Amino acid sequence: EVQLVESGGGLVQAGGSLRLSCAASGFTFDDYAIGWFRQAPGKEREGVSCISSSDGSTSYADSVKGRFTISSDNAKNTIYLQMNSLKPEDTAVYYCAAGPLACPGPAPLYDYWGQGTQVTVSS
Repeated sequence: EVQLVESGGGLVQAGGSLRLSCAASGFTFDDYAIGWFRQAPGKEREGVSCISSSDGSTSYADSVKGRFTISSDNAKNTIYLQMNSLKPEDTAVYYCAAGPLACPGPAPLYDYWGQGTQVTVSS
């Protein structure tokens, strides 16, 4: 059974940091790209970052470049999203997703999705 389980969300003040984790199981990790998406109330789902598990290549949305860093621990089948200098507009439910594609790729190409973790940034 394929599973993606996010953790690490929470409430933080503007300027603070959080690290999200995405633990993956049930599929061959190295064959997939892992993406982080977010969705704020009333807004469309937005791609945030992506990492290719095979070669470690990464991509970022312009809105998070220089503030967020994606990384992977292939031995643990876990992807991390380090989020620094958080802003109130980063408030959203964050999802990780896995797909057999090259980063970043649109959301419909991702096969598997986690349940999401809430990130709230107060001003």
